[in-house]
Amino acid sequence: MTTKQTDSIEDEARDTYTASELLATVSCRLLQGKRRVFAGIGLPTLAVALAQKSSSPDIEQIYESGVCGAHPPRLPETIADASLATGAEAILTMPVLFGYVLQGGWIDVGFLGAAQIDRHGSLNTTVIGPWDNPKVRLPGSGGAVEVMANSHEVFVVLRRHNPASFVDKLDFCTSPSLAAARKAAPKVPTRGLGVTTVITDLGVLKMDETGELCLASVHEGVTVERVRAATGWPLRLMESITITAAPTKEELRMLREEIDPSRVYLR
Repeated sequence: MTTKQTDSIEDEARDTYTASELLATVSCRLLQGKRRVFAGIGLPTLAVALAQKSSSPDIEQIYESGVCGAHPPRLPETIADASLATGAEAILTMPVLFGYVLQGGWIDVGFLGAAQIDRHGSLNTTVIGPWDNPKVRLPGSGGAVEVMANSHEVFVVLRRHNPASFVDKLDFCTSPSLAAARKAAPKVPTRGLGVTTVITDLGVLKMDETGELCLASVHEGVTVERVRAATGWPLRLMESITITAAPTKEELRMLREEIDPSRVYLR
C-alpha cells in the first residue's frame, strides 16, 4: 500500500470518528471483565463510563481524591469536582484510599498517562530535558507510583504516538516499571504486572513474556512501519498483529449523546 493510499484511508476514518473516540472505545473494550478501576480525568473517565453503559455495568471507578464507586450526574472536570460526590458509594480519606484500597491490592486496573514511556513500561511525568535545566516541567508523580506498584495491572493511554513520547531512555523516571523498581530496591514490595497495555492513536502495545512492550494491533489505515517509525526503540511485534476494530455506531452514539454531549473530553 502506498503512502498516498494510507493517508486517504486515514482521512476517511477520521471523518467517521475522532482519535479521542477511538481511544475511549478501545480502552473500554479492554476493561471487560475488570471490577475496580483507578482512573483519572479525561480518556480513562470516558472509557469507564462507556464500559458501565455497555460491556461492564458493574465496574467500579475509583478516583485519587478518595471517591469510590463514582456515579456522577455529569462528566467531572477534575478529580475534586463536586459532582463526583453525588451518588458515590464511598468517600474515603487519602490515607485510607492509598493505605487500604490501593496498597491492599483491591485495584484491578490502574489507568495512567505519561509524557514519556520506555520499552519496559517505566513512565516520566516530571521533566522533559535535563533535570537542572529542563525544557518542560511537568506535574510529577501524584499517586502514579503507588498505582504502578500496587494495581494488578496498568493501562497507559497516550493521545500521540511519536518518538518524543516513546523513548529508548527516559529523561526522568517518575514511575518505574516493576522490574526496574525491583532491580533498584529488591526489598521494596510490589504486586501485579505493571504496565501490560498501552493504547495510542496508532495502535495497542502489549507487554510480552520478557517484560518488553511489543506491538499487538494497529488501527485502521495505520501500517506497522509507521508505528515502528514513531517509536524510539526497535519495536518488536507480537506473534499475531491484528487490526483494531473501529468504534461501532452505538458506541459513538453513547459517547456523543449520553456521556460527553458537551465535548468536555471528546476532541
